[in-house]
Amino acid sequence: MNRLNSKTLSQLPGDVALPAYDRQQLKPGIVHLGIGAFHRAHQAWYTEAVLNKFGGDWGIVGCSLRSPTVREQLAPQDNLYTLVERSGEGENLQLIGAVVGTLVGPENPSALIALMADPGIKIISLTITEKGYCHDPATGNLNVQHPDIVHDLANLNQPKSAIGYLVAALKLRFEQGHKSFTVMSCDNLPDNGLVLEKVTLQFAERVAPELATWIRSNARFPATMIDRIVPATTDSDRAEIEARLGLRDEGMVVAEPFSQWVIEDKFVDNDRPRWEEVGAQLVDDVRVFEKIKLRLLNGAHSTLAYTGYLSGFDYISEVMAEPAFVNMITLYMAREAGETVTAPAGFDIEFYKRQLRDRFFNKALKHRTWQIAMDGSQKLPQRLLETLREQLRGNGNIEIICLAVAAWIRYVSGVDEKGNAIEVSDPLAAKLREITDANAGNPAATVKAVVSLSQVFGTDLINEQRFIDGVTSWLTSFYDKGVLASIKTSFA
Repeated sequence: MNRLNSKTLSQLPGDVALPAYDRQQLKPGIVHLGIGAFHRAHQAWYTEAVLNKFGGDWGIVGCSLRSPTVREQLAPQDNLYTLVERSGEGENLQLIGAVVGTLVGPENPSALIALMADPGIKIISLTITEKGYCHDPATGNLNVQHPDIVHDLANLNQPKSAIGYLVAALKLRFEQGHKSFTVMSCDNLPDNGLVLEKVTLQFAERVAPELATWIRSNARFPATMIDRIVPATTDSDRAEIEARLGLRDEGMVVAEPFSQWVIEDKFVDNDRPRWEEVGAQLVDDVRVFEKIKLRLLNGAHSTLAYTGYLSGFDYISEVMAEPAFVNMITLYMAREAGETVTAPAGFDIEFYKRQLRDRFFNKALKHRTWQIAMDGSQKLPQRLLETLREQLRGNGNIEIICLAVAAWIRYVSGVDEKGNAIEVSDPLAAKLREITDANAGNPAATVKAVVSLSQVFGTDLINEQRFIDGVTSWLTSFYDKGVLASIKTSFA
């Protein structure tokens, strides 16, 4: 079977949307760190729309800081790939050409630093997941004990972390007298622009105080809110699209039709693609949109992921086929999360909640509970714990947040209800397993020990007895009756 590439485009079926611009003339203007499926289905898709409509030198060079997998998928295809939008109504296929190159940082760190420092690059964007920021989620400060940060501070010309690469490239621009680039986080972090600016400046201060001063004055770190469900691509996805295209596409990605991107309009020299002309929102303050999304969508998603996985469901759509889970998450959106968010003018939040539930129901989208459950120690603080703190201050309802935290604790114990091992993917997996093993058979002691982890829960929540009692009650029920039975009993 032939491979998708520039020479085989003429073989594609007529219903596949193709780039409307000349890729041969496209120059890079964006370097993206963390070129996984989400970036290819979201920011690259918006940039493709800009190129189709307006042109411009906004090609993307995608960089992996870990694995060569994406480069190996895309490079033989001239960095072309198919975006497949799936819903109950069928599929739409679009060929994305915005990515003009792929690099693997560890293979040649100096080459990536030099590219980022090139004055032709206007924006460095990132989707590196929460743990990629090498920060303490409870405080937002740079974790100077993180092995990658320790390495990078001693070897800035050969960095491992995204923060190290950013500071190394900014340092080169500073030394060569060039303008700064804009640094744009596209990860699910509250105030992601401020978090990224904070850890970058804290790192730069340790390199050279005058560099930190220059970055503070010249660089820009816009906040963003990103939203699109993008499951991990499977071999069966690739086989289906191969049959549909008549070509092999190793770099394809699958997404739901829904997409949202809210961007703080804060760029160096206002130099950016016209994303607002193709569906993105450029605003002065992202926080209201971010809060709604993190608490309603992401908080609900994590709750469904942990409880659903432990109940034996592989996909979110399967979880939503069980009425008790629908009732639980509807109540969570109305009560725990819903009571802590205020919609901006003209935003129909009740429609948004219904839309979220409909998106979770999408059976065409195989979004694994295990995928969403990854890195919970990094996700819980912004997805659930800030909502919890707000509800505690106002004596609001916290029942389902307690349930979600208990399900996470049950999940990170590493053994499911049938005695099978759970592959827990989390930076604190070993520590969490150590705690749960040491307190096995004692839910109350387990909860107290886990909530004592200040890098996740801060130092305040261990003293919130209503929270501790609520989590303990749910965890006890999960061990006594099982997760599915517990939820059916309470939310049927």
